[in-house]
Amino acid sequence: MEDVAGGGLAELREAHRLTGHADRVWSLAWNPSPGPGAGPVLASCGGDKTVRIWKRAPDGAWRCSDVLEDTHNRTVRSCAWSPNGKLLATASFDSTTAIWEYTGGDFECVATLEGHENEVKSVSWSPSGSLLATCSRDKMVWIWEVQPGNEYECVSVLQGHTQDVKMVQWHPFLDVLVSVSYDNSIRVWADDGDDEWRCVQTLTEANNCGHSSTVWALSFSHKGDRMVTCSDDHTLKIWDTSADLSQPKTVEGHESWRHLSTLTGYHGRTIFSAHWSSEDVIASGAGDDAICLFAEKSSMVEGPSYRLILKKEKAHDMDINCVRWCPQDPRLLASASDDGTVKLWELRGSVLD
Repeated sequence: MEDVAGGGLAELREAHRLTGHADRVWSLAWNPSPGPGAGPVLASCGGDKTVRIWKRAPDGAWRCSDVLEDTHNRTVRSCAWSPNGKLLATASFDSTTAIWEYTGGDFECVATLEGHENEVKSVSWSPSGSLLATCSRDKMVWIWEVQPGNEYECVSVLQGHTQDVKMVQWHPFLDVLVSVSYDNSIRVWADDGDDEWRCVQTLTEANNCGHSSTVWALSFSHKGDRMVTCSDDHTLKIWDTSADLSQPKTVEGHESWRHLSTLTGYHGRTIFSAHWSSEDVIASGAGDDAICLFAEKSSMVEGPSYRLILKKEKAHDMDINCVRWCPQDPRLLASASDDGTVKLWELRGSVLD
């Protein structure tokens, strides 16, 4: 399992292998605020209907501290921590989303959100933690408002996708939501000012150099001015929303996203996951069992573009479903696979030209 160099001096070293799930691992989430003095905390979820919480022990080893079970009765497809790190939302093929609270000793399921007609594929918290978004195979995106007493009220049902919605993700600073779908499109949703949520932009192959097949995932840069999407068409696409007077704005002054770059030829099968680190390194995981890392390469002539730093062949024994950079350690990458394992990787060396 050697790194295939992409022109840099970087190395991706497997540091830990976390075992315990009895089926494929679908999704990962790092706690953004694990508490004073606490080390990184990782949540994983999968086909065994459980969520596992992983913590780094004083001796450096990673151990499973909690197993969240007996709430979902089908696959747990997605998990997401609230911005303050106190709540964990889990989305399941059983059509529900559960909210877990850490009470100091263990995790308690404090709410179950119902309403989607079938499998819930993804869940995401808004940057303020006051809103929660879920999406489903029922083609819908729901926005929930967090209320006192662990109550959650659905304030909007967003319709527009014509197929299974694979993922929702809030912008890191704004109450702007992006969804991606089996219908090959990327949709941007925003409040029009009257508490009415609407689609303010749709990115497609025909109109915006978009994807030609299912869009599986997206991630924002830490500045929020760029976005990466990945697809069944074996490509990653970089989108930019920097101020550009030549580009029209969407309703209510929201900046339009425009296609910046397409990364192609690096994965041989569906790219299921992409994630942007705070050091501006993009990681991708795919059905070819490989992890790729990309970084920006600026050119005064051609403008910004992205280059391959390295490719880790056979990073897992089967499909890689999720890759996530650790917010507390931007060179620590977690990956999850159909092989039932979670791996932690250390990025070493230079990522610069």
